Amino acid sequence: MRARWRRTRPWVRVVGAVVIVGLVATGAWWMWWRQPASAEAQGPTTRTVEASLSTMEKTVSGTGTLEPTVQEDVSFAVSGTVTKVKVAAGDTVTKGQVLATVDTLTLDADLLSAKSTLAQAEARLSDAEDAADGSDSSDAQVAAAKAQVEVAQAGVDDADAAVDDAVLKAPAAGLVTTADLEVGDVVTTGSTGSSGGGAAQPSSQSSTSTTTSTGQFVIVGTGAWQVATTVSEADVANVAAGDQVEMTSDDLADTLYGTVASVGLVSTSTSGVAAYPVVVDVTGDTTTLHDGTSVDVSIIYERRTDVLTVPALAVTTADGASTVTVQATDGTQKKVTVTTGETSGNLVEITDGLAEGDAVVLQTFQAGTGNRQGGQTGQLPGGGDFQGGFPGGGDFQGGPGGGQGGPQGGGTNG
Repeated sequence: MRARWRRTRPWVRVVGAVVIVGLVATGAWWMWWRQPASAEAQGPTTRTVEASLSTMEKTVSGTGTLEPTVQEDVSFAVSGTVTKVKVAAGDTVTKGQVLATVDTLTLDADLLSAKSTLAQAEARLSDAEDAADGSDSSDAQVAAAKAQVEVAQAGVDDADAAVDDAVLKAPAAGLVTTADLEVGDVVTTGSTGSSGGGAAQPSSQSSTSTTTSTGQFVIVGTGAWQVATTVSEADVANVAAGDQVEMTSDDLADTLYGTVASVGLVSTSTSGVAAYPVVVDVTGDTTTLHDGTSVDVSIIYERRTDVLTVPALAVTTADGASTVTVQATDGTQKKVTVTTGETSGNLVEITDGLAEGDAVVLQTFQAGTGNRQGGQTGQLPGGGDFQGGFPGGGDFQGGPGGGQGGPQGGGTNG
């Protein structure tokens, strides 16, 4: 007798596989759902803090950039060929230190010529005075000769100053940031500066200026620094010259301090928002500062000391009344009605109802993950809902020649 093998239909194998996978997944989900949370929500914990005296501040915040207060653009005030360059970019100089020199051959010749002209004028004045007879004409000749002497003397003074200006000196102590000269270069008059005591007069510009420097040397004064910032239209009325300022930066190890130097009267507008310029003078040690460092600026326009405060979490407000819980030395607690003032950070001012040293109760909560049974049902972690009511016998459609799926998902053969 030949054995007959009955071929299993493909749809039966598919249904069976789905049923098995579903049962395994459902069991895993059930075990996970029944497990308690790894960190249940803990109840409130309490601790006491003392009402204490604090300093409360009102501030206006902004951002700015550190810049030296003075920048000197220094150039020769006379023409000539550069014979010496004594400093380079990066050097620190003192006031009056020689930066560079130009040859004085032409300048010396001009000085000799001016002195000769003066001598001739003085001789003519002497002759006019000797010939004076008191007449109007002789008096006029004397007056004209005196005028010529004055003009000649001015020429000598100018020529003498030009010789002095052949030596370019630093007008202020600081750091040389630009040295745009080499020996052999020819400089001409018309550069920034004028004669004056052997040093070209510098073009000084505020650190807030946007003028591009054109000096043959640029010296930045490292002894005084400023920060330019802005405040909004809503805050400008609170800021005044002399207000204390604190400045911080990720690039600075310590907090910088300063005072408001000026508050601008003319605003600029960005996206329709008015902002007013404020210049802050940096005080204290500035030896480690660098040009261009960005800082966060906090302008303190009001500061009150010895203000009685408690943490804001200790105060409960209901129906317009504020209360705190005070703990006595024996551990007993009672609610006390208090009058609150201003808030600064996480502190609240207490103007009535407490005294310094009173122990107030602070209640805190630690959040846990909770019980998983409070979560969503019908889903596996990270999975979606089962369709068709699975598990429990999803209504699987039978394949060709097959019947409707039974309660446990097994089809009946046709």
